[in-house]
Amino acid sequence: MVYQIYIKSFCDSNGDGIGDLPGITSKLDYLAYLGVDYLWITPFFPSPQCDNGYDVADYCAVDPVYGTMADFDELVAEARSRGIGIVLDMVLCHTSDQHEWFQRALAGEERFRRYYILRDGHGSTGSGDPGEPPTNWQCAFGGSAWQWEPRLGKWYLHLHDVSQPDLDWTNPEVREEMAKVVSFWRERGVAGFRFDVINLISKPEVFEDDTDGLGRRMFSDGPHVHEYLKELVERSGIDGMMTVGELAATDLENCVRYTNPAEHELGQVFSFHHLKVDYAGGDKWALAEPDIARLREIFASWQEGMQAGGGHNALFWCNHDQPRAITRFGGRGQVGKPGGTWDHVGKMLAVCTHLMQGVPYVFGGEELGQTNAGFASIDDVRDVESLNNYRILVEKGASEDEALEVIRERSRDNGRTPMQWTAGPAAGFTTGEPWIGVPENHELINVEAEQGRAGSMLEFYRGLIQMRHALDVVSRGRVGFVEAGESAPRAIVYERWLEGDAAAAARAAGQPVRLLVACSFDAEPCRVKPVRADGGVVALDGAEVLVDTYADDAVRVGEDSLELRPHEAVVLSLA
Repeated sequence: MVYQIYIKSFCDSNGDGIGDLPGITSKLDYLAYLGVDYLWITPFFPSPQCDNGYDVADYCAVDPVYGTMADFDELVAEARSRGIGIVLDMVLCHTSDQHEWFQRALAGEERFRRYYILRDGHGSTGSGDPGEPPTNWQCAFGGSAWQWEPRLGKWYLHLHDVSQPDLDWTNPEVREEMAKVVSFWRERGVAGFRFDVINLISKPEVFEDDTDGLGRRMFSDGPHVHEYLKELVERSGIDGMMTVGELAATDLENCVRYTNPAEHELGQVFSFHHLKVDYAGGDKWALAEPDIARLREIFASWQEGMQAGGGHNALFWCNHDQPRAITRFGGRGQVGKPGGTWDHVGKMLAVCTHLMQGVPYVFGGEELGQTNAGFASIDDVRDVESLNNYRILVEKGASEDEALEVIRERSRDNGRTPMQWTAGPAAGFTTGEPWIGVPENHELINVEAEQGRAGSMLEFYRGLIQMRHALDVVSRGRVGFVEAGESAPRAIVYERWLEGDAAAAARAAGQPVRLLVACSFDAEPCRVKPVRADGGVVALDGAEVLVDTYADDAVRVGEDSLELRPHEAVVLSLA
């Protein structure tokens, strides 16, 4: 199990309102209590913070706002003493425009100009005339992916913020530098790496307009990406370590290849298709109700497809780039109170992914049931992507209130509000003024209120983590999705099972061998009648309830059906 910390918002040790490395170290006992195996920390490298640290100005140092290298070494040692490995977030697709390499390119050094992707514009008449952007590609944060730079006399590519020029991985010197960066941290005791938008490092052989989109299909999973990854893994000495790649606009075929151990590329992958089921028309900034039928299709195809190809999934709902899932999927009622919609949705979502095949990730505060922030004003928002798209929405004709409502639902800042430790000032995150506001519901949703309290969201998550550690069928079993039946159109149901020697060993140890996991995303009761893909009915007679999110011993199981209450999740051990 991996726990993600957004360092800026986890714990502030010195009262400056920004989380830091000593703050993380001070909370390691809490993370060990939760059951964390690996701790993924978002970038803490020197940065101008145009994109909250994902614009790196120096890959091999610690930004003073987050502490010192000695603080980092102490964190690694203290975590290791508790059985926790540190995973670093490496941003190798682009640098900050303040990085020495880009600054030296601006100064005219040809060697460093070749570190970046520079092109002439369409229709340029010569030096000094920018013409039009080289392609119609759009950056992830809105607007053109190209920026004219007079000091270069070229347009530079930035698939993300304008302050993040993309590196040119066709240059062997760039690839060698990136391997040195990863080796530097491995040698300091890091246990693993998360690679940011790593499938965007290989650009197409020919740069041309996208005639059917914003460009993503032109530069995702590029022609040399597998070659580059293999080279990076070998040169940096990380083969066999815990690694995970964040993959933008990827596909199943490539992800099988990225994560099949025989390829020696990545250990797991994040894909995001399941978090686009509430995008109206595929547009992140257009709101819609989640399409649960589509969600089920995506989970089934990726779980079963990765299994068939020998690939490995990362399992997650939340991270620093996503709004809070508990709000997103309907947990808006009786927030912070046991037995309400907030409680049922939060626990159901946890069961849905934690029982799947792969490695589960918990994002800081998710285990408490932290919600979207409910920003009262655009002035409360800090995220560059959100601010850009607020402006774009207004320019397209939305009122300020309409644009703000979209930002409230979609902003990455929803996942970046401070970790809620206590009901006190600033949620116990800092003794100073937090860099971003703290939701008012921290008075109900916080570690102090939930730790050790039976039935709390925190203790429920802890129980699921213990189950994965204890049961082979959860950590190693096969997976297969089943139809829920016409009476449960908003239910997601799947089986996990062991075979052969693994099943025999589990039986000998008194462990279950086959599980049925049923999760209702419905606000109304439903009846699940599980049927396998081959038409076989799943027999439920004799089933034992292992997990029920309602926790009242009132699960109703028949011979071939199961009644689920609103937003209920049940895990059955089948006879």
